[in-house]
Amino acid sequence: MSVAEATPLTSPVVKGNRRGLLLIILGALSAIGPLSIDMYLPALPAITGELVSTPAQVQLTLTACLIGVSVGQVVAGPVSDVRGRRLPLIVGVAGYTLASLLCAFAPSVPVLIVFRLLQGVLGGAALVIVRAVVRDLYDGAAIARIFATLMLVSGLAPILAPIAGAQLLGFTSWRGVFVALSLAGIVLLAAVLGGVRETLPAYERESGGLGHTVRVFWQLLRDRSFMGGALTAGLAFAAMFGYISGSPFVLQEVYHATPQQYSLIFGLNALGLTLMAQVGGRLSGRVPPARLVAVGLCVGLAGAGLLLAAAMIGMGLAGIVVGLFVIMCGQGLVLPGTGALALAGQPQQIAGSASALLGVLQFALGALAAPLVGLVGSGSAVPMASVMLGLIACSAVSFLVIGRVR
Repeated sequence: MSVAEATPLTSPVVKGNRRGLLLIILGALSAIGPLSIDMYLPALPAITGELVSTPAQVQLTLTACLIGVSVGQVVAGPVSDVRGRRLPLIVGVAGYTLASLLCAFAPSVPVLIVFRLLQGVLGGAALVIVRAVVRDLYDGAAIARIFATLMLVSGLAPILAPIAGAQLLGFTSWRGVFVALSLAGIVLLAAVLGGVRETLPAYERESGGLGHTVRVFWQLLRDRSFMGGALTAGLAFAAMFGYISGSPFVLQEVYHATPQQYSLIFGLNALGLTLMAQVGGRLSGRVPPARLVAVGLCVGLAGAGLLLAAAMIGMGLAGIVVGLFVIMCGQGLVLPGTGALALAGQPQQIAGSASALLGVLQFALGALAAPLVGLVGSGSAVPMASVMLGLIACSAVSFLVIGRVR
């Protein structure tokens, strides 16, 4: 059965859409997060030097973006349940384009933090609505397959983004990276205007206000099946952001990798994550998603243990790269599977709110993890490895204690 045939479209409003094109656009929109985060990673040391700051302070620009994404999802998810998906999506992508351009002209780290916060808020709207649209159109095991398909499309972003960022740094400054993000936003906006129709008809929308949204969130927080998947995903996501925030300094300053070498290592790890997500997508329907998540967590724990051992006994850059690659392969099974487990049991009318809360838990925990490596210390790979191992272990405990309901 093909992805497009996994389940019939539920709304006549979207029956005329070419679903293959729609999935490509949704995948590109879900790449807003990786583009915003990964493309400027090779420039973090350069930003630290030019704006006369410290690694921990510059890492707060990543934290601000993640907090913004969380806030944007909290707002846009419930709004899309009431107003529909298309208009909030257009507003979010247009605002993201402008905020990216503002980042390019930031005169200091505090100002850059504010603009990154704004960029995250508006980009978060796109991320949450993408998941809500998938829930509008698909159900059951098909959701896991669609998430894996979207990760295949959007998975190119973390592979290509740091490489593109490193190449841009060859002839421009870090400010040019944000100009490129703004141009990418223009392309995404054109794609949304031309290729995304409304997937939540007016007669299926929620009519409640803020009180209703609070009640829905409270309902979801008490839903063990939702929270098991959401917390497992959030803690695994946080481990990945410990790597994302710490690796530019560890690989480039401790192990003396060039920006180009760093981007290739980062791309290799993103490739491992993307390929394993496709393996999980192929197995969905034949292997229970919870079993795939359990395997992914075991792989991640093994990789984190290898990473910490490599850092402590001095195995060099090769040992660090192998450990990171194994971790990312495990994440490729964990992230799509936990997202599918969290959303599969939720009705279409609250898909936006459920997607928002899922995203908030992921990005809020990621925001907390992002500065940890810099605060503990960036003089070796041990802090980064320790943070990642601890968070993956917490993710596994969450899955065993809460998520076993599925």
